[in-house]
Amino acid sequence: MTARTCTNIFLTLVLLTPILLSAQNSTVRESLPIESSILGKTVEYNIYLPDGYGESNRSYPVLYLLHGYTDDEIGWTQFGEVQQITDEATDRLEVTDMIIVMPDAGVSWYINNHDGSVNYEDFFTQELIPHVDETYRTRPTKEFRAVAGLSMGGYGTLIMATKYSELFTAAAPLSAAVFLDEGITGMPQENWDSALGTPFGEGLEGEDRLTDHYRENSILNIMETADPEMLNTVDYYIDCGDDDFLIRGNMALYSTMVQNEINSEFRVRDGAHTWDYWRTALPDVLEFVSARFHR
Repeated sequence: MTARTCTNIFLTLVLLTPILLSAQNSTVRESLPIESSILGKTVEYNIYLPDGYGESNRSYPVLYLLHGYTDDEIGWTQFGEVQQITDEATDRLEVTDMIIVMPDAGVSWYINNHDGSVNYEDFFTQELIPHVDETYRTRPTKEFRAVAGLSMGGYGTLIMATKYSELFTAAAPLSAAVFLDEGITGMPQENWDSALGTPFGEGLEGEDRLTDHYRENSILNIMETADPEMLNTVDYYIDCGDDDFLIRGNMALYSTMVQNEINSEFRVRDGAHTWDYWRTALPDVLEFVSARFHR
């Protein structure tokens, strides 16, 4: 090997070193099982573990990232590109290292349904969170736990943050499925039965859909009637596209929160109900929750 060849190799290594040092070695583990006695079945989840997790004894904050209607635990990793987006944001030092948990919720809407046959809300709070805290090196307190999600998962985000404010420091619903009462009563029967029948009751028509169970799980009703002091223990980041069919509900949500002086930020950007929109929202979500973890 000539001196010139050695010099070229040395220069190449020098040039590559910053790239190699900055490269993220995060991992995503897919479709891991958790046996749920509450649901009576196995539930699967994906988990993002940050760079260095396997080599350190450090404990990490946790973001629960919820999928939308008809999707599953794969959605955010396959279509949302969560690993690449999080790695890039972490590499730019814009967000802190965190664990991201993405559970499968089927079409449960993340709540206990009307007849008690699918108690996903209980599973999430009583089994999933304890399982994650026992299995991984988390910081298992409210101050280091956040929740975010899209569409049905945005609704689930709001359910978890408002009904279990003692568990989360931040919530970031994206294109959240927040409906006005007139949207519920006027919804075509086929849409109601296929999308909302499981959590709220198939076959209900018009005003009969506004049951006590529906009211207890209506985000707008919760924001109107819950204790503002309790709600204000969580910081909210709301994001919805100006062309999204759910924009009216999100605007009503923010207006209600402003009227009741509940901590919230609201973003309306150019876009619709698409993965392109949610991928561009994710970096800001990660920054928002990171800032709350740093408090």
